Amino acid sequence: MVVCVVVVAMAATGARGQGTRVGFYGRSCPRAESIVRATVRTHFRSDPSIAPGLLRMHFHDCFVQGCDASILIDGPSTEKTAPPNLNLRGYEVINDAKTQLETICPGVVSCADIVALAARDSVVLTNGPTWAVPTGRRDGRVSLASNTANLPGFTESVDVQKQKFAALGLSTQDLVTLVGGHTIGTSACQFFRYRLYNFTNTTSNGADPSIKSNFLPQLRALCPANGDGTRRVGLDTGSSGVFDTSFFSNLKNGRGILESDQKLWTDNSTKPLVQRFLGAGGLLGLTFNVEFGRSMVKMSNIGVKTGSNGEIRKVCSTIN
Repeated sequence: MVVCVVVVAMAATGARGQGTRVGFYGRSCPRAESIVRATVRTHFRSDPSIAPGLLRMHFHDCFVQGCDASILIDGPSTEKTAPPNLNLRGYEVINDAKTQLETICPGVVSCADIVALAARDSVVLTNGPTWAVPTGRRDGRVSLASNTANLPGFTESVDVQKQKFAALGLSTQDLVTLVGGHTIGTSACQFFRYRLYNFTNTTSNGADPSIKSNFLPQLRALCPANGDGTRRVGLDTGSSGVFDTSFFSNLKNGRGILESDQKLWTDNSTKPLVQRFLGAGGLLGLTFNVEFGRSMVKMSNIGVKTGSNGEIRKVCSTIN
């Protein structure tokens, strides 16, 4: 596999969490990052769809209580049980890496750091960029399904999406860049089928008018009106397994799958940013890779717990 490598330097001022730094485990557990990388690679070889799952897990973790692995905790009414998180995948990868690390470095490497590293390694495996991940997070002790309202929804307007990102210190550019992570992965029909048949404020054919007319039959064939809604469709049509800029091309051409994604092209505040990632000659493709790494570092340090705040869980799914 040919991997597009763009090394992103240490985050700019303000993007790094207090107490986190690149190479945090250099002395305490030198093999930490290589073990996570190897574990992700092993699972990816068996099931490439695990890559977008791990990327999404990191996003969903950071947007609720900060990047503290609260998404991993089992139990009634935890984040795992909330509707936006019911289809998250990759827990077994995190648990596998944690088990190995506890064997060689017991009580040293946090589950939160494993999640952040695994997200980066997943992007690399799909021909995406790499970036230096600041580590040193500690794991949280609180996980409540009721807190997941912070997560952006697939029907939300760009204004609402921007508000949710801004509340966590993320800019409109971060929003467009991070949503670009949908260049890999899939969505179940149940999350966008309403756009195909019974969309409100629509034309006579019942579909969302922002869907390209020649794309609609293809989506309807994949997601029939009487289907159970569980069939999965690539979020980046024609390239859902490769990290590239075609996701943005699809938005421009009315081929976005999620309503919230397609709105990035029709909103005046986000369309110029999408266009920026569509420049000719591949130069801006490189820009997307660089910007993605920067925004991931920024996101990965939302509300991090360090020092005496939080703990290092022995088992990622259970508070010590």
